[in-house]
Amino acid sequence: MIVGEYVIRTRYGEVDQMGYVYHANYVNYCHSARTDLMRTLGVEDKILEDHGIMLPVVEMNLKYKKPVGYDEVLTVYTTIRNMPDTRLKFEFDFRNLYDEKVCSAQTTVVFVDSIQRKPKRIPPVVYEALKKYFKIEV
Repeated sequence: MIVGEYVIRTRYGEVDQMGYVYHANYVNYCHSARTDLMRTLGVEDKILEDHGIMLPVVEMNLKYKKPVGYDEVLTVYTTIRNMPDTRLKFEFDFRNLYDEKVCSAQTTVVFVDSIQRKPKRIPPVVYEALKKYFKIEV
C-alpha cells in the first residue's frame, strides 16, 4: 500500500456564494494530490508523456462530509491499495486542521497508449516505481 500526503490552503476564488469551497474544486484537488503522489514515486507526467502513456480518468466518486471555507488548510491523504494492471485506483481522504474528515473520493485511471488510444497493461516505468510497495507473486 502506498500513502501520500498533500496539503492545500483553499483560495478565495474556490469558495461559492455560500462561503464554502465549491464542490467541483475537489476534482482539481484530487488531481493535484494524485499528481504529487506519483511525482514522489518518480512517475512524473512528463515521464509518462515521454513513454507515450496517458492516464484518463474513467471513474470518479466523491462524498462530501463537512463544508470547508476560504483559507482553510486541508491535508489530502492519497492511497494506492493494490498494484495496478490496466487500471490504477486512488483513494482520497480530505482532513481539516482538526483531523475531521471533510470529503472522501476515489478515482480510477486507465493506462492508455497515446498513439493507438487503446488501454494497455501497466507500463514498465510505472511497474518499476511501484513494485517495491507491493508483494509481487511470481
